[in-house]
Amino acid sequence: MSSTFFPYTLSRNAYGRLICTPTDGGPAEEVTPVRAFPIDTESEDISLVGPGGHEVAWISRLADLPPEAREMVREELGHREFMPEIQRIVQVASYVTPTTWTVRTSRGEARLWLKSEQDIRRISQSKLLISDGHGIHFLIRDLERLDRASRRILDRFL
Repeated sequence: MSSTFFPYTLSRNAYGRLICTPTDGGPAEEVTPVRAFPIDTESEDISLVGPGGHEVAWISRLADLPPEAREMVREELGHREFMPEIQRIVQVASYVTPTTWTVRTSRGEARLWLKSEQDIRRISQSKLLISDGHGIHFLIRDLERLDRASRRILDRFL
């Protein structure tokens, strides 16, 4: 399961946790994958972090891993990260904050509580990160892909 780009073997222990073993015979460690840039690069720059918070291994590109190892890292990231993408703003209770939004996301319909306009942060020209009052982060990956009605609603809060 190792490659020239990744001198480790990934496996799971009896408890289903991800284990990273150096192919040179070093000690195996339980690891947690952490994206360096979770919003901008989903398949690049991933650190495998040990229990003490130290970096055990670095993955420049998931595509460089063998398929089985790649899938294990993706599974772990999926369990660890929860950031639904807003695809459409269905309705807002009020245009004055605090307010409740009903949105369609990549994970189904959701309601989010927007405490203030400052909870909407521009990540780039086309990306927004919305933090709801319950601590859940919602991502708008591309403003241009939102429908006109959703953009119009969003404009009132920006």
